[in-house]
Amino acid sequence: MITTEKIKKKNKISKLNLQYYKKLYLIRRCEEKIITHYSEDQMKTPMHMSMGAEAIAVGICQALEANDQVFGTYRSHALFLAKTEDTDDFFAEIYGKQTASLKGRGGSMHLCSPDYGFMGTSAIVASAIPVAVGAAFANKQANNDRIVAVFFGDGAVEEGVFWESLNLASLMKLPILFVCEDNGLAVHTPKSQRRGYESIIDVVSNFNCLAFEAKTTDVEVIHKLASKAIDRVKTEMLPCFLRLRYFRYLEHVGVNQDFDATYRSKDKPEQWLKVDPIGLQRRKLKDLGIEEEEITDIEMDINSKIDSSIAKAKEADFSGISELYQGVLA
Repeated sequence: MITTEKIKKKNKISKLNLQYYKKLYLIRRCEEKIITHYSEDQMKTPMHMSMGAEAIAVGICQALEANDQVFGTYRSHALFLAKTEDTDDFFAEIYGKQTASLKGRGGSMHLCSPDYGFMGTSAIVASAIPVAVGAAFANKQANNDRIVAVFFGDGAVEEGVFWESLNLASLMKLPILFVCEDNGLAVHTPKSQRRGYESIIDVVSNFNCLAFEAKTTDVEVIHKLASKAIDRVKTEMLPCFLRLRYFRYLEHVGVNQDFDATYRSKDKPEQWLKVDPIGLQRRKLKDLGIEEEEITDIEMDINSKIDSSIAKAKEADFSGISELYQGVLA
C-alpha cells in the first residue's frame, strides 16, 4: 500500500538525486567545454582534469554545511564547482580575467572562493594539508562547529607533512576530514613502487583517527559515508580519514587521454566507464521515475549557464599591471 509518508519520502529522495545530478553534470560539462576551447590558446593555465572523480567532491560537499571549509589540490575543478557552483568565477579565473575573485592570478591550479567556504587549492603536493589542519584548529578554538575537509591525491601520503598533520590532528582531536582521492598513481608511479606497506587504512587506524574507505562511483553512497563520518567527527571529537578510489580518465596534466603511454593500459578504464558517475546517476533518476524531458531540461539549463559564463570570461578585460602588487605580503 502506497501511503502519503512513502510518497513524501520518495519525493525527498528524488530531489536529492536531482541535486546530485545537477552538480555532477555541471562539473563534467564544464570540463568538456574546457577540452573544446583549450586549443584556442586563450586559457593560459595548465589543466588537471577531474573527469572520473566527480562523485567524490559532490558526495562530500553535499554532506558538508554551507559554512564548512574545504581545501584542495591542483586537480581542483570538481571540488570548486561542487562547493560553489559558480561558473562565472570559475571560467573568469581559467581565462585569467579581472572579473574573477583572484583577478586571474590563480589559474586552474590555485582557485579560491572563501565566501563559499572554498579556502583554496595549491599546486604543491600535500601543501594544503597543514593549512587545513590550522583552519580546523582555529575552528575548534572558536567553537563554531565548522568542519574542514582537505582533499589530496594518494601520492600526498608519501609526504612527511601528511603524517605530521595527521599526527597533530589526532593529538589535538581536530574537526577535520582528510579526503584521499586515490587513483592508484602519483603522476605515473603506481603504489607498488612507492609504499612499504599494504593498506593505508590499517596504518591510519593506528592513530586516534576514524578511518573509512570505499571503491564506488555512486555519489549517493559517498554522500552517506561522508555524512556518517561527519556525524562521528562531531560526536567523538576525532579527525577522520576517508580513502575513496576512482579512475582518472585523462592524462595527469592536460586535456587528452594517455592510454598509449607505457604506465597504464586501456583495459582498466572500460570497467570504470561502465559505472561512470554521471551516467550512473542519470540512470538512477530514470529508475526513480524522473521523466527524460525533465532531465534534458536540467541539462539544457546547465549548458546555457556554462556557455554564458564562457562568453562573459572571453569578453572581460585582463587585470592591469598594478594588480600584480596587490595582496603581496613578501
